[in-house]
Amino acid sequence: FETTIGGKTITLSTGKLAGQAGGAVTVRQGDSVLLAAATMSNKPREGLGFFPLTVDYEERLYAGGRIPGSFFRREGRPTEGAIITARLTDRTIRPLFPKDMRNEVQVILYALSSDGETPLDVLGLLGASAALTIADVPFAGPVGTVRVAKQDGNFVINPSYQVIDESDLDLVIAGTSEAIMMVEAGAKEIEEAEIIKAFEVGQEAIKSLIDLQAQMQAEVGKEKRSYPSFQLSEEVQTKVSEWLEGRVQELVSKPKKKAEQSEALNALRDEAIEAFADEEEWDVADIREAFEQVHKAAVRSLILETKTRTDGRGPKDVR
Repeated sequence: FETTIGGKTITLSTGKLAGQAGGAVTVRQGDSVLLAAATMSNKPREGLGFFPLTVDYEERLYAGGRIPGSFFRREGRPTEGAIITARLTDRTIRPLFPKDMRNEVQVILYALSSDGETPLDVLGLLGASAALTIADVPFAGPVGTVRVAKQDGNFVINPSYQVIDESDLDLVIAGTSEAIMMVEAGAKEIEEAEIIKAFEVGQEAIKSLIDLQAQMQAEVGKEKRSYPSFQLSEEVQTKVSEWLEGRVQELVSKPKKKAEQSEALNALRDEAIEAFADEEEWDVADIREAFEQVHKAAVRSLILETKTRTDGRGPKDVR
């Protein structure tokens, strides 16, 4: 499956590597090749109040044609760039999973080859989306991602390292065909109108990547698996909200230091858990989740209605 973006050919392949994964895709641009594999557990992890997603980006020196020398032959811990690449992927795809799912999902990105010119972070995110799209994992994708730079007054899609170094703009965007979901950028005092134009150029390029993944899913995609829902019951949410009855709102509306407010919130949450200890059918994780929902709503309401954050700062104030 191929498409051309910014004069560069991107190829997605599947069926040769990581056959036991739920979905596996190799992404190629130039001589850079990256493997993305996605797998979901058969059973949910009990007692969790969040979706257990793990994204791991593995890079090895042999991908660039080098072998560790001297006494130490083993590779070390992940580099800062590898950690940032994993986080870049995580925060893009995490919102696209069902909120009531607790089955563990692992996405592994593995650099197989690097030509020294093509950044692998955007290829990794594209591979993760493609692997999840064709896998049996419930996923509301696909998403596309590109890097946008500016050279000689023109925008360049998925530029080389050299172009990035010479550019006034280094913008990575990811999203669906309808909206941008993630932005990471660095720039040298560029006009706001130019940034907006870069978004438009990147968004247009993303559409072809999404179409490519949709074609891939139609031809080789697996049927999505069902999963046990951990949706918080309305009874728990209603009773916990009624018991709190404005106490969280009152707490967050009084400016405090972060440590002090966290201590007060923890004490109130523990009090709520103790208050509903007699409810045998209720799980402690459900009470915690209901409390967090009330806390989230209170903070959101505070910021939107009073233009004040929980530490007393306004939306435009910097620490």
